[in-house]
Amino acid sequence: MNRQVRLGVILLCHSDLDTAAHMAQIWAKGGARVAVHIDAKVTDKSVRSFKTALQDVDDIIYTPRTRCSWGRFSLVKATQDAAGALLAQFPDITHVYLCSGSCLPLRPIADLCAYLALDPRCDHIESVTAHDVGWTVGGLNEERFTLYFPFDWRKRRRLFDRFTNFQRRYKISRRIPKGIWPHLGSQWWCLTATTLRAILNDPRRKEFDRYFRLSWIPDESYFQTLVRRHSPKIESRSLTLAKFDHAGRPYQLYDDHIAALASTYCFVARKVWPGAAKLLAHFPRPVGDYPDVSLPQRSRFDTLINDVVRRRTLGRPGLYMQSRFPKKDAENGKTSEPYVLFQGLSDLYPGFETWLSRHVQADVHGHILGPEMVEFKGRPVIGPGALPTNILARDRDPKGFLAALIRITNRTQMFQFSPRDNQALSWFMATDPNARMLVVTGAWALPLLHSEMPFDDIRRVFALLQRTELEQLAILNSVWVKARVDMYDLGDFLVSPRSILNDFLRPIDPQARPVIDMPEMRSLSGLARMLRQLRNSGLQPRLTGDKLPPAEDFLAERTAAE
Repeated sequence: MNRQVRLGVILLCHSDLDTAAHMAQIWAKGGARVAVHIDAKVTDKSVRSFKTALQDVDDIIYTPRTRCSWGRFSLVKATQDAAGALLAQFPDITHVYLCSGSCLPLRPIADLCAYLALDPRCDHIESVTAHDVGWTVGGLNEERFTLYFPFDWRKRRRLFDRFTNFQRRYKISRRIPKGIWPHLGSQWWCLTATTLRAILNDPRRKEFDRYFRLSWIPDESYFQTLVRRHSPKIESRSLTLAKFDHAGRPYQLYDDHIAALASTYCFVARKVWPGAAKLLAHFPRPVGDYPDVSLPQRSRFDTLINDVVRRRTLGRPGLYMQSRFPKKDAENGKTSEPYVLFQGLSDLYPGFETWLSRHVQADVHGHILGPEMVEFKGRPVIGPGALPTNILARDRDPKGFLAALIRITNRTQMFQFSPRDNQALSWFMATDPNARMLVVTGAWALPLLHSEMPFDDIRRVFALLQRTELEQLAILNSVWVKARVDMYDLGDFLVSPRSILNDFLRPIDPQARPVIDMPEMRSLSGLARMLRQLRNSGLQPRLTGDKLPPAEDFLAERTAAE
């Protein structure tokens, strides 16, 4: 024990008394004097076992037991009684550390005492104003000090909520005692004995106790507020490492947290799972030849936990969690990685899928949303990641199907699309920032041109496909689009297909081979005649463009130009 610092510890025990007894031994054997408060709700049998386990340990006292409830003043009362008994029994104490029976010292107690000796007059307690910060999780902020809270939040939740709303409705407000400004902070602190005595012996203590007795969660505000009245110097940070989830519950620490905790250099960590045998055996670290006064470095652990919280609340990009699946736009990104959609290219170039596979480092699929089958790369019976090729299984959850395909591998997924395909994902893909689309409108007319169907059937199918593509284009031209869309009508695309494909593929795959030779294109012979015939029959073709040269001369012109 450092000569300048004589440490006292208040241990609040509510459950898992075997673990609490282990903690009490660590503190006492490290040279601290320990005052143990055991919740009055704990059975007498458990209390006897606890005291038996510590009967050979010196400098441990037991304080009057209070029945404690979460969020109630009873926790403050238990702390006051333990602090008073500790200071009375050991008047030479210079600092008092408040912790729970599940708080595990990570470093030797001698290191903590040496650290406190660097500035013996400093109080280490998180103390921030609710008005300025507003960081509370799962509770009220400023209203905890201005409204009345006579009802237990856990046992009488409905009455608690109704009474709180009643006060809000009728603008009921409590008067804050003069001379204090409410502050919030972690329940776990380390105060100098001088400051703690001043708080306990404050001539207005009855007034302050009466006020905080009807406050919300006073164990996070009582000492945090009154320390501002008596302390000459405050370090507004708890020496106990405690992290809370998005609902305000503390994270439990397990065996696999050993390395992360060791890297923090924190003195105490909360809250240890009773079954974490390796963790309990590993800490605290052995006493060194000289006390180590290194500052706690909790940033790494904070980053780790923040990542966990983010993963838990947001999920992984493109992974639809069951708990959030029914809620629209509650996902963390529609898909996990960028993907590419080609519309109209496979209609214009029958061998486009094979040709593209030779030019890019990606998985190039056919029409994965096609009406007859799921055309995965190579046409396997079972798709990547055991995805089904059956269209009924695919269409049961098309969003999940596409998100799973993109998430399966690290390679970019590319696929073909057409007005003939399932259109259920049109809005989904258009509003997905990961989507990259090259759309050639009206190209679906070429397969119709060579279908050898009767003209009446061609007209009917043409009208259906044109209406479908017009609906899709209305989506792609909306203000809500987040996908990157390059759109051309058939005539515009055929003017310079190589440069368009080069410009499109280069940002997606910098290693892509330059487009020099184009795949074989469907014959345009008869296209102009079919479009004229459709126009004369009362159907107005709108998506092929007006730059198509005469069909008979088109191929010759393109061949000469290339």
